[in-house]
Amino acid sequence: MSEQNEETQVEDLGALLQVRREKLESLREQGVDPFGAKFETNETPGHLRENFEEEKTVTIAGRITALRDMGKSNFLDISDINGRIQIFVNQKAIGEENWEAYKQLDIGDWIGIEGETFTTKVGEPSVKALKVTILSKSLRPMPSKWHGVVDPQIKYRQRYLDLIANEKSREIFKKRSLMIAEIRRYLQERDFFEVETPMLQDVPGGAAAQPFETHHNALGMDMYLRIAPELYLKRLLVAGFDKVFELNRSFRNEGISRRHNPEFTMLEAYWAYADYEQMADLVEDLICHLAEKYCGGLKIEHKDAEGNVTKTIDLSRPWKRAPYKELVENAAGAGWWDLTPEGRVEKCKELGVEISAGMEDYEVSQQVFEKLVEEKSIDPVFVTHVSKELVPLAKQNTEDDSVVDVYELIINGVEISPGYSELNDPDVQRKRLEDQAGEEIQKVDEDFLLALEYGMPPAGGIGIGIDRVMMMLTGAESIRDVVLFPQLKRKDS
Repeated sequence: MSEQNEETQVEDLGALLQVRREKLESLREQGVDPFGAKFETNETPGHLRENFEEEKTVTIAGRITALRDMGKSNFLDISDINGRIQIFVNQKAIGEENWEAYKQLDIGDWIGIEGETFTTKVGEPSVKALKVTILSKSLRPMPSKWHGVVDPQIKYRQRYLDLIANEKSREIFKKRSLMIAEIRRYLQERDFFEVETPMLQDVPGGAAAQPFETHHNALGMDMYLRIAPELYLKRLLVAGFDKVFELNRSFRNEGISRRHNPEFTMLEAYWAYADYEQMADLVEDLICHLAEKYCGGLKIEHKDAEGNVTKTIDLSRPWKRAPYKELVENAAGAGWWDLTPEGRVEKCKELGVEISAGMEDYEVSQQVFEKLVEEKSIDPVFVTHVSKELVPLAKQNTEDDSVVDVYELIINGVEISPGYSELNDPDVQRKRLEDQAGEEIQKVDEDFLLALEYGMPPAGGIGIGIDRVMMMLTGAESIRDVVLFPQLKRKDS
């Protein structure tokens, strides 16, 4: 009856599936529902094992994840997402009728156990079954517990199998859930008010990105999945909300890579009367708080499949802060900003930085930044005062009108979080948005500009890419490893 015996005896998958179907029919012939019903529990496998007491009457349920057949006495493990507990099943203890049904079980089946706790001679916390209830018959074999799910397509397309077989994946997603809950608590303790803003928008704003398009039948109009919630959250600043945040799902119809998923989770928060430096302090404190609470400290190790450390990210405070122009010049060579636009293009050839025909001058410098600064920055660095063309929603610096008062937080070679001193001058904002839209002036959000004319207080704002933070804190090398169900091509495409 063990999965090992089953696999040894029946190597052909089709035959193995047939064996399980036969067991399904056998249960029905015995008058046993193979897919169970309500089963009330007073314990869970992981919690019981962690808080074990002997001679305790328990009702517990879980999936069979190990099964050791010793004739009329069997040991098996049942598990849930938080752990496992050993079950001892004896023919005499559960009765002949229950035993006949029990013999049709396999690894992967869900069962309920009524029994009493005890400790085996080798010290293993266990439950002696007095009754076994079948809750769901598994018709397919489980992934190997030794090798787990190694095919990436199966891992991402059938995440449930990955979570069954791979403890590392389970831990990543448990940690993600806990950290997102902690982010909420952290902000709420600092009087930030959580809100929800529209995911369907008439004008997609708040970032320069390609949106997903759809059509609203009842309104008879084209609409877009949001690329960011920013412009709606700023409307709430106008309304008088002085601290506001949204943990949101946003969508960008752009490339897919190990660092990009078209649907992603982002935190945006706005703080009236603050500036980009206060927002940087907030983000630094929040990420360090998460690392200390859930990662054991501020040194985050990333490991390969064999468990060897490939890099260590040092989050020790204070984090470095440096101006954008200074970092670009350090990477590209002294005098970069004194070159003509044509001279910068030629310099890129020397540096091995690829640029595209028709790039604006500021885009050439940004390409140098991305390739020679961003991708090489492992430990945290707040890059401040970037070119104003890159951030049309930020306040212009009073000492250098070519840059804006912002930071871009880089960790592990990617941007984790931008933060601004928010632009609240409606006339300047209109010009910036119109310049960004170019000939597609209809993409300017007139309702947002109207709101600004009623007066928005000076404010600091942040965005945090939650998926990228999770990658950094858990050591995942692909965004698909921290998103439960990443976007994939159809199987037939």
